[in-house]
Amino acid sequence: MKEQNIKLGISIGDLNGIGGEIILKTFEDARMLEFCTPIIFASAKTITFLLKHFNLDINFQGVKSLDAVIEGKLNVVNVWQDNPQIKFGEESSTGGSYAIKSLKAAVEALKSNKIDVLVTAPIHKATIQSEDFNFPGHTDFLNQELEGDSLMFMTTEKLKVGLLTDHVAVRNVSDKIDAKLITQKFNTIQNSLIQDFGISKPKIAFLGINPHVGDNGVIGDEDDSILIPTLAQLREKGHLTYGPYAADSFFGSGNYKNFDAIIAAYHDQGLIPFKTLSFGKGVNYTAGLNKVRTSPDHGTAFEIAGKGIASNSSFKEAVYTALEIFKKRAEYAELTANVLQKQPRKKQYSGRSRGN
Repeated sequence: MKEQNIKLGISIGDLNGIGGEIILKTFEDARMLEFCTPIIFASAKTITFLLKHFNLDINFQGVKSLDAVIEGKLNVVNVWQDNPQIKFGEESSTGGSYAIKSLKAAVEALKSNKIDVLVTAPIHKATIQSEDFNFPGHTDFLNQELEGDSLMFMTTEKLKVGLLTDHVAVRNVSDKIDAKLITQKFNTIQNSLIQDFGISKPKIAFLGINPHVGDNGVIGDEDDSILIPTLAQLREKGHLTYGPYAADSFFGSGNYKNFDAIIAAYHDQGLIPFKTLSFGKGVNYTAGLNKVRTSPDHGTAFEIAGKGIASNSSFKEAVYTALEIFKKRAEYAELTANVLQKQPRKKQYSGRSRGN
């Protein structure tokens, strides 16, 4: 599939946040249309308001259905007909409800192959909650709607961090971690590195659950009783897995550079160093699913919403990453299909000896 034919779906995020701004700033550069056909799930009225507010000069095509999308143009699918009032910087159920309308329409298009990949603008975890949407964020919703087991995978070209647990209260982290979860998350990340990033023999490091990997049980026994034995079993199977390492010195020492990916035990253990090292260039990729979804590495940023100063660098990286992973998956599928096709057939036994 040619790059320009890749249909890139975009959910607009919380209307009161920076989502609309960073989306439009990304496609203000017309060269982006050489890589894909972007499709924003919102409404022409909403996009027109945003363009005027931010003083951006961008041509777009308002379409009523995905069948009317124009290749190589910025398209806007009318998910709603009304004209919701945007109040930049405010946390409101209105902003959240339209974010979910956009997201659900985009995911349905992804499931029905009307779009090839999905990039999501930031949502606010409190304003999205309703009777129709009771998820802590994008990842859990996508895990329900798509095939596979989702995993939050924060990526840059040189740093990739996955999580054993993501949106879980710190007091509940250790209760969630067992051998099954560790193995599942490891397999998801290893498979993603192979098929999504083209790394044939990935080296994966684990961070300890407790400070100093538990100090031989002095600071908790989860590392000794659960993590270390499970990693030993993975190594016995030939996997290139390392650790666990003490998290406090792992990134500052530069040790992370020796591995293709790092698996952290919980959200802040992995995301604080990731965002410190790569903020503005990182991408949140949902690995483990049958479809490709990425997002920027930041939130709604209500404090600067509407001011025209939001950086679109992470959103642009999310677009590039989604396109690259889509192509890598296609290449991997073709490569593995060819390997199967080229396997020699076993000779059929004729029932006669060579001398006959």
